[in-house]
Amino acid sequence: MLQDSIAGLEAEISAQELATAAQLDAFRIAYLGRKGRLADLFDQLKTVPAEQKRAVGQQLNQFKQAAQARHDEAQQALEAATANQPADAGYDYTLPPVPNALGTRHPLSLVREEMLRIFGRIGFSVAEGPEIEDDWHNFTALNFPENHPARDMQDTFFIAPPAPKSPIDPADSGAPDVPLLLRTHTSTVQVRVMETEPLPIRRVMPGRVYRNEAISARAHMMFHQVEGIFIDEGVSFADLKQTVYYFVNEMFGTDINIRFRPSFFPFTEPSAEIDITCLICKGKGCNICKYSGWVEIGGCGMVDPNVLENSGIDPEKYSGYAWGMGIERIAMLKYQIKDLRLFTENDLRFLRQFEAV
Repeated sequence: MLQDSIAGLEAEISAQELATAAQLDAFRIAYLGRKGRLADLFDQLKTVPAEQKRAVGQQLNQFKQAAQARHDEAQQALEAATANQPADAGYDYTLPPVPNALGTRHPLSLVREEMLRIFGRIGFSVAEGPEIEDDWHNFTALNFPENHPARDMQDTFFIAPPAPKSPIDPADSGAPDVPLLLRTHTSTVQVRVMETEPLPIRRVMPGRVYRNEAISARAHMMFHQVEGIFIDEGVSFADLKQTVYYFVNEMFGTDINIRFRPSFFPFTEPSAEIDITCLICKGKGCNICKYSGWVEIGGCGMVDPNVLENSGIDPEKYSGYAWGMGIERIAMLKYQIKDLRLFTENDLRFLRQFEAV
């Protein structure tokens, strides 16, 4: 009968030892839990004859309260006993210490800081700008006319395309007239500097940029650049070449060959690509340099007079040069890395190789 089961369980509970936290937890699960012995007895209450249910139910409730009180008293006694013990009671001081896992700077951060230090030694200070830009600073002010094919070289992530004007009220479109986009180069900061800062200007612009490109060992839709600009009276291409020579020698060493290859950029004229000896194959040819022995590290040129004029600078009086380099490309060459995707995959086996750096 159910009454006999209750009596037997009372004797079983009274005999339980509740001296440790583990015993207390086992007691709670076995007797007071949702699937414990008490819950099973309450389920059996429906089998008791109707005239006995009231008395048996009261007996079950009294038994449950007594079991809960036994649990609570044992828990309070255990807490009081542990409260009087020192915090390090039971700690084995002969155990070996747990080593602290020290992190390291990301290789892109290391290269970025080194590039800024090199240019800082010859007078270039850092300027930064927003990653979400408007069409003027990203394209038009840099001599990219609207609908010009030169824009195709930088397939772009637009995040707020211009909305059509309302047919009822052309002045109220409900959306901004100026399209916004993720900047495709840090040249946007050059425009902002030229628009707001007094001459002469000698600045470097590090930052993250975005282009809608297929991700591969050589390209990514998100990467980092360091660009620079120098505007003053009488600046020439010879000044630009000496700046590039200085940077390459400081970053890679004095035994690296450098060449300037004629190229086209809408915002500079004349323009050139900067190539150096491939440091991965030492000029012998590999998949990174496309088996040419040369690797492009950036582009450069004299600032186009239209760009100066768009920024409010008199091109008849002032001239300047600009350059841009990918931080990932510099890091790949410096640390002999053959796959650009490793920089963004967060593989600890790769990142831990730079702890010594």
